[in-house]
Amino acid sequence: MASLIYAIIASLDGYVADARGEFPWAEPDPEAHAFINDRERPIGTYLYGRRMYESMAVWETDPSLAEQSPEMRDFAELWREADKVVYSTTLDQTATRRTRVEPVFDPEAVRRLKENATRDVSVSGPTLAAHAFRAGLVDECHLYIAPAIVGGGLRAFPDDVHLDLTLQAERRFPEGMVFLHYTARPV
Repeated sequence: MASLIYAIIASLDGYVADARGEFPWAEPDPEAHAFINDRERPIGTYLYGRRMYESMAVWETDPSLAEQSPEMRDFAELWREADKVVYSTTLDQTATRRTRVEPVFDPEAVRRLKENATRDVSVSGPTLAAHAFRAGLVDECHLYIAPAIVGGGLRAFPDDVHLDLTLQAERRFPEGMVFLHYTARPV
């Protein structure tokens, strides 16, 4: 059975985007990016909401990204090789391969996906992840905490979800980013 992993880069005060919807402070340095790539290697399927999918699709639609560094090239290859499920009522088609659109997040379908998958599943974006948290589907949280306080915006975790977290691993990076790996259990 695969694990469902919520992986996110957040500010120290818990936001994935600031009040303007931007996140320039979230770009990892090369060492952190290589580490993130290694954490993403076991992922076979990404679950996205429309906005997160549109921000991630550039890893396939913009070849210049992969040319910027070996770490970015590696991530682009990992991303293109994985399956993607986009949950959207407004998106009819996608610009990337190995991608399908579902109109709603169905917890039972995701539970079956986890049971049948040979590789882990990642849910990305706090809005979609909230559905997975509420359904008790998230097994692990991979948090990359950026050294920034943004004072408001889109929160990494929903207010109404309670979890018991057990720290499994941590790592500090020279530029100030910190990785925290937790197993999650709904309360």
